[in-house]
Amino acid sequence: MEEKIRLQKVLAQCGIASRRKAEELINQGSVKVNGKTAQLGDKVDPKKDKITVKGKRVSVAAKNKYYYIMLHKPRGFITTMSDEKGRHCVAELVKDVPARVFPVGRLDRESEGLLLLTNDGDFANKVTHPSEHVAKVYRVTVRPDISKEQVQQMCDGIEIDGRKTKPCDVHVIKRDEGRAVIEVVLREGRNRQIRKMCAALGLEVARLKRTMIGQVKLGMLPQGKWRELTKDEVKRLTAQPNTTVVTENYK
Repeated sequence: MEEKIRLQKVLAQCGIASRRKAEELINQGSVKVNGKTAQLGDKVDPKKDKITVKGKRVSVAAKNKYYYIMLHKPRGFITTMSDEKGRHCVAELVKDVPARVFPVGRLDRESEGLLLLTNDGDFANKVTHPSEHVAKVYRVTVRPDISKEQVQQMCDGIEIDGRKTKPCDVHVIKRDEGRAVIEVVLREGRNRQIRKMCAALGLEVARLKRTMIGQVKLGMLPQGKWRELTKDEVKRLTAQPNTTVVTENYK
């Protein structure tokens, strides 16, 4: 007799969502097992139990082929696989991926750059879980300019939404009249964090682009295009530690 498995783990293994997102779906009442609304902590036999998410049955394959996708997200797309308001979402850009994938983390609508997608819930949890502190690198254009004092404030942490941000790395890449381009390295993933930090300092974010996650760089991948990660890139994203990054040298 096979031992039953926690429901959120089954959903993650089936590529529905990461374990954390699967737990949210269960708490929202979106998951049913054999017609009964599931509760967090429920265990199931994936071969015998009928599992549905938002009314759609979950297909439990004997063996899953996992996909690990790098997408260059353009501005104007929301990081979701569907949208009831009819807005453009990243699902449109990866519809030719031969599996149902979901975003690993997020980028807000007006931000662009490196976004990971997968159907491997354990991989997604490894990359996004707060305890892993996977570093993420952003290239940010701010207006009107940024002072040394403001750079130091960002590095030390700024209180947003009633809680101080964790220390981060900030480098000024270049300055032009009325603007500056900075590189920000974060090791936490709070909602719209860089935009809120800049707003707290009186800075306007004109452009925000994620260029790197862990040791994996966006590189020259064109906007709106995707490619599979190499085995080495997948390994580097899940290796320990993943808190340091190698970026450009600035004068």
